Amino acid sequence: MNIEFAAGRPADAEVIVLPVEKNALDRLQPAGLAADIGSLVRDAAAANRFEGEAGTMSEVFASVDGTLRRIVLVGIGGANEPDCERAGGAIVSRFLASGVTSLTVDFSALSASPAAKATARFAAGAAQKSWRYDVYRTTQSERSKPTLETVTIVAAPDGTEAAWGEFDAVTKGMELTRMLVSEPANKLYPESFVEHARKLESIGIELTVLNEDEMRELGMNALLGVSQGSAREARLLVMRWNGKGVGDPDLAFVGKGVTFDTGGISLKPGAGMEDMKWDMGGAGAVIGAMKALALRKAKANIVGVCGLVENMPDGNAQRPGDIVTSMSGQTIEVINTDAEGRLVLCDALCWVQRNLKPKTIIDLATLTGAMIVSLGHEQAGLFTNSDSLAQELTAAGLASGDAVWRMPMGDAYNKLIDSPIADMKNVGPRAAGSITAAQFLQRFIEDGVRWAHIDIAGMAWADKAGPNYEKGATGYGVRLLDRFVADNFES
Repeated sequence: MNIEFAAGRPADAEVIVLPVEKNALDRLQPAGLAADIGSLVRDAAAANRFEGEAGTMSEVFASVDGTLRRIVLVGIGGANEPDCERAGGAIVSRFLASGVTSLTVDFSALSASPAAKATARFAAGAAQKSWRYDVYRTTQSERSKPTLETVTIVAAPDGTEAAWGEFDAVTKGMELTRMLVSEPANKLYPESFVEHARKLESIGIELTVLNEDEMRELGMNALLGVSQGSAREARLLVMRWNGKGVGDPDLAFVGKGVTFDTGGISLKPGAGMEDMKWDMGGAGAVIGAMKALALRKAKANIVGVCGLVENMPDGNAQRPGDIVTSMSGQTIEVINTDAEGRLVLCDALCWVQRNLKPKTIIDLATLTGAMIVSLGHEQAGLFTNSDSLAQELTAAGLASGDAVWRMPMGDAYNKLIDSPIADMKNVGPRAAGSITAAQFLQRFIEDGVRWAHIDIAGMAWADKAGPNYEKGATGYGVRLLDRFVADNFES
């Protein structure tokens, strides 16, 4: 999707889109249209009970400069960022496969311009909603193929193009995340994930990749235990962006990258197992965020670490009851091989703390089905040892649209994962499953490190469309991490 900006409406505008605030139809400006056309548009909107709520539309056809044009009113609600995003997504959803190739959105129709960031967010909603991944479809009908190529924003307020530059970087990061989350496991596995990451070297991201022998020498037996049943070798992927120059990272992102999760010996039910290709959504969010930060040249030093494995049940697979020694030296009784993500993350967390010593760490993972039971598909679960970090991430979630909700932690939950024969077990009782998973991870966080775990199990993939995505991969986490960095590490 191409987003363009223009001072005035092109003479050959195919579809003219006029933004309208809620309950402001009577303040609709001419936007270069004749008075009789304006009356027609208003009358049609009233007949359609159009009131300007975000994402709602009213359409008419009228002769403009001697040519029949489609004129569309789109509601932008309160003209704030979320409402504008919803409007941009709605208008693209309506016309993406309609045969129309371009839309012209004329903001001069508003009696007062929205903020530059809100206008840019309209463009971001449009661009993000347009994303499709049809590379494996060979029988798609012509009527279902996307035709919309360009959205032109007319009469945007000063500063919109600069704001769009940042949103564009985030959108490109989300596209990478969505592509990786959408890829089937026969195409995306630890080694091929690394090859995708190598493309980021061209935009200034430095890579370090550890293979299984190197991880074994470091004692990363928790991560390797998950991988040992697979023919695909595990990898630890480290991506560094030094936006302030060479130096220690300001913070670290750590992502769970289980490229396919059968559950191992604790095999998942067959129905729906195909969805487990997106169990690398945490790693997908990390790599997408790193791309976004590099594209917009964020003035911060960030490291992204992805533990990449495939969890399979062969004759060499890890068994329930096995005990492994993690990189930290702590021992883990593996009660359930389907609680594998925390085993991957604990070694990745240990590695980044020992080698790079960041003071703030955020890990993201599609970690527990219990998280979906708790929060559904509306917000991710946030667990942290720091009130200040909780406040910063909550604010970034509200501002970006990637919402999080803080969940409790404490000693009573922590005791639930004590093991009678090892330092800990990898699952507790069924109750409070998301919390005990977070307590497990916290045992690997060193004193003085601000840490947050974000369980995105209900957010990485959607069974229905949202404001800026269709059914499928959402790209969740990229906007959250980017906004968190912008608000707290670039001031």
